[in-house]
Parts: sequence; structure tokens; C-alpha cells
Amino acid sequence: MTIRIAPPPATVHVIASDAEAIETAHALAAEFALGASDRDRDRILPWEQLERFSASGLWGITVPREHGGAGVSVVTLAQVIAIIGAADGSLSQIPQNHFYALEVLRSGGTPEQQAQFYALALSGYRFGNALAEIGARDFKRRTRLSRDGERLFVTGQKFYCTGAIFAHWIPTLVVDDEDRQQIVFVPHGAEGVAITDDWDGFGQRVTGSGSVSFDRVEVRPEWVIPFQSSFENPTPIGPLAQILHAAIDLGIGKGAFAATLPFIRERTRPWIDAGVERAADDPLLIAGVGEVSVRLRAAEALVNRAGRAVDEAIADTTEFTVAQASLAVAAARALTTAAGLLAASKLFELTGTSATLAADNLDRHWRNVRTHTLHDPVRWKYHAIGNHSLNGINPPRHGAI
Repeated sequence: MTIRIAPPPATVHVIASDAEAIETAHALAAEFALGASDRDRDRILPWEQLERFSASGLWGITVPREHGGAGVSVVTLAQVIAIIGAADGSLSQIPQNHFYALEVLRSGGTPEQQAQFYALALSGYRFGNALAEIGARDFKRRTRLSRDGERLFVTGQKFYCTGAIFAHWIPTLVVDDEDRQQIVFVPHGAEGVAITDDWDGFGQRVTGSGSVSFDRVEVRPEWVIPFQSSFENPTPIGPLAQILHAAIDLGIGKGAFAATLPFIRERTRPWIDAGVERAADDPLLIAGVGEVSVRLRAAEALVNRAGRAVDEAIADTTEFTVAQASLAVAAARALTTAAGLLAASKLFELTGTSATLAADNLDRHWRNVRTHTLHDPVRWKYHAIGNHSLNGINPPRHGAI
């Protein structure tokens, strides 16, 4: 078979430590923030920014040390995503499934598969995703991995494929001839792969979260990684995926808060009954800022706590540690949803009508966090926590908890 794979960045830095990862994220965030509003307003896909992102080495930071990576903690990974998210919510979501794929690889891949794809990640190759499907309500996957003699083929249609348009490889969720779920790493340029930039949601507009179709795409056995078995036994795949979502929401909320403060200081008028000359001296406005600050700090604390729980589950994977990680991440997701939405809404409540002007495009913060927090229902996070607290029942094992 003929495979065409777009080249990675010409030069890719290899990050060596957690501290370097955080420092690099802050430097990139300062760059990414400059054009974030324009990219959102005009729906400019961030190709240039993604090349910088990949070349920085941040997409390889979870590769284990024995494979040449930094093997950073999940706490650090979540902090990196939140830092980028505060600058540009879309850019923080694009690598989410890349890191998810690396965890699937760590949990279920063979040593040979790990060596191959870890090396690619360190070389700047990006992994996207083709996991979700629409058009049916039963959550069953209809994309098939079928065998024809000695050859394997993928056929099906996916949507919500965040990052696929930018990816070099597209990890794809399929069911095989025995109706077992597998993840297949499909090259972006393989014959029969069609990627459509048809994401038209009002938020996260430049994540490339559109469609991918597979028309009898031939794949190799060494690209197939067991997936169903990774949830029949406890693994940290689910909580790792979910803490990244929490970090994205936290980052967008922090970005909204960062936009609120200078607007109040420089452009907001104090309310007439406050009896002050500056909006920044309005006592009720100050209290509103304090409320947002407390919620965001609490959400960040829960994300860090959840990160430590996921790190423990990775270091010692048992039914108990994975359940504890899922519960900690569920709590973080519940609070980052609330805090992110609060920060984005208070941006307007505290600054006034002038903040709604199109030229400022401040509504992107609310649009982004509202869109992303719909990824899966937060009400089920509370259910998982409540069911464990009341009935001692561990959360289910799947990628959404």
C-alpha cells in the first residue's frame, strides 16, 4: 500500500523536565494570545501556531523517560494545557486527543508499538482523533475494522474529530469482526481517508473538529491497539482524558478573567450609586471579581489534586487507584465547568455593555467555554461522586469518566 504522511516540523526540541514544560508553555502562550481573537473572529485555522507548538516539544512531554521523553506528571500536563487555554482555547483543545492516544498506547500497546509511536511523538508528529460518531443514539461504533484475507481495512464515518485536519496520524475507534473495540492509528494521507473541515459550532471554532471518512482504508496490524480490553481491566485512560478537558475549561476561564481585569480598570464606568470615580473602586464590582477569583482558584486546586490522583493510578494501577482518580477528576470537571462559565459570564456582567462590542470579540471566551463544557454532561460527574459517596459504587470504566 502507498502511504503519504505529511512531514513534521523540521526541528523539534525535546523537553527534559516538568519545569521546562511549564516555562515553554508560558512562552508559547504569550505568542498565541496575540492573534487569538483574530483567528476566532475570521476562523483562521492555526497552522503556523501548531507548527510552533509541535516544534517546542510540548507534544512529546508525556513520552516516558525510558523512551526518551520527559515523562512529566499529569499535574504538569494539566497545567500546560490550562496555560495554553488561557491564551487560546482552541489551541489547548487540539492536542487533547494526542495525549489521549499516547495514554492508550502506554496502557495497551506492545513494546514495539510504543517504541514506534513514542519516537514519532518526540519527532513532532501530531496524533488527532476519529472517535465519535453521530446519527445514532445507542453509542455503538459502526466504523469497522474488517479482514479480507491477510489484509485489514477501516470503513466508516466520524465526527467531532478535533485536530484530525492538523494530524499526521489519526487514531480511530473501530469495532473488529468479533465486535471488539480497537484503536487504529491511521496515517493522515492514507488512500481512502477524507477529512472535511465542517465544524461550525459557535465556539472552539478553529479546533478542526469536523468529519473524517474512511473508504476501505488499508491499515497494518502493527497500527492496531487493543481498546476494549483497556476498560475491561482498570487503566487510567478515562481519568487522563477527562483531566485534560478540565484543564481546557480552567484555562478558558482564566483567559476570560484575565480579559476582565484590564477592561474594568481602563474602560468600565462605575455605577452611579457606588459614589466612586473608578469602576475598580466599586465595592460590589470588587466583590464580583473576588467571587470569580475564588472559584477559579478552587477549580485549579481540584485539577492539581486530580492530577496527583491520576499520577498515582499510573504508578500503581489498581481498581482502587483508578476509581479514586476518576472521582477526583469528576470533581475537577464539575468545578472547572462552573468556574469557567462563571468567569466568562461575569466578564460582561462586571464590565457592562461596552464589552459586547464586536471589535473586542470578548464573547469568544463565553462561546469557547460553553461549547467545550458540553463535551460530556457534567450532571453525570455529580452522579458518579454521589453514587460513590452514598452507595460505595465505583465509577464505570470508560473514556468519559
